[in-house]
Amino acid sequence: MLTALNKGLEKWMPLITPTSVMIGLATAGALSPLTGWVPWIFAFMTFTGSLSMNFRDMQRVLLHPLPILVFMFVLHLVMPLLAWGAGHLAFPNDPLTLTGIVLVLSIPTGIVSFMWVSIYRGHTALTLSMILIDTLLSPFIVPYTLSVLVGAKVEMDPVGMLTQLVWMVVLPSILGMVLNQLTRGKVKQVWSPTLSPISKIGLAVVIIINSSVIAPLITEWNRKIVYIALVCVVVVAVGYLLGWLAGRLLRLDREMAVCMLFNCGMRNVSAGAVLAISFFPPQVAFPTIVGMLTQQLLASLFGYLFFGRRGAAKSRELPQEVGVSRTG
Repeated sequence: MLTALNKGLEKWMPLITPTSVMIGLATAGALSPLTGWVPWIFAFMTFTGSLSMNFRDMQRVLLHPLPILVFMFVLHLVMPLLAWGAGHLAFPNDPLTLTGIVLVLSIPTGIVSFMWVSIYRGHTALTLSMILIDTLLSPFIVPYTLSVLVGAKVEMDPVGMLTQLVWMVVLPSILGMVLNQLTRGKVKQVWSPTLSPISKIGLAVVIIINSSVIAPLITEWNRKIVYIALVCVVVVAVGYLLGWLAGRLLRLDREMAVCMLFNCGMRNVSAGAVLAISFFPPQVAFPTIVGMLTQQLLASLFGYLFFGRRGAAKSRELPQEVGVSRTG
């Protein structure tokens, strides 16, 4: 029953994500008191997603570190600076929207990028290593990036963000990887069929609560809201383009180029939304909601554009835990 439920959630997740946003907006802030549960739910989701990772694959990949170094350069230097520049040009008198856009482009790559890399038959070991390294470094990179780029304009708590990222992302990831290593992969076979559907339901709950928090700000779909959404989509799309370009410049083979495209383009927007709701005014969270709504569509578009239908028409059977979050 749980396996059937998980497959059903996998199939309908592209619809569940926007539906969850609409439900949250319809509550008009009534679910805001539940925000204290969100980090705990997200920690569970992170743990479930990390059951497929192990340190052995990362060790092999680190023997050839150039792709990972380029990936980190694009993800955490080029893209945040691009977001900062675009935010200044588009919203010169709106520091909260600027902060939200920079936050979206500062958070780590999403676990769901593994799913897309698998569909297009990319380098899965490199992908898992990128996710692992980026996740472990995120408590230091994200607060520092925000402090440097927007800290002078918006009051923030970098120590609080670091602490929350450690126990919400890093510790669950390490726990999942250690269990996978100690059991030689058996834990994901035993636990994932039960945990995966629960974590997908948890994702929907997180999206509903976060959307409910920003609902009072969206009383009507005016030009400003549409303008913010368009700017966010364009800036996020550039991440995919830069990932593809990096693969071309490095003359990577197709497997590594697929990995670079999706890992540079996708972000853990669910984590970004949790941080935005926890440490900033609700306006900062709006770009992360836009990311939740559009990230999968952009991944599908750029995957087809640069790598055609190869591997996409008949994807390989994916580990159940990989689908922990269709939004990143």
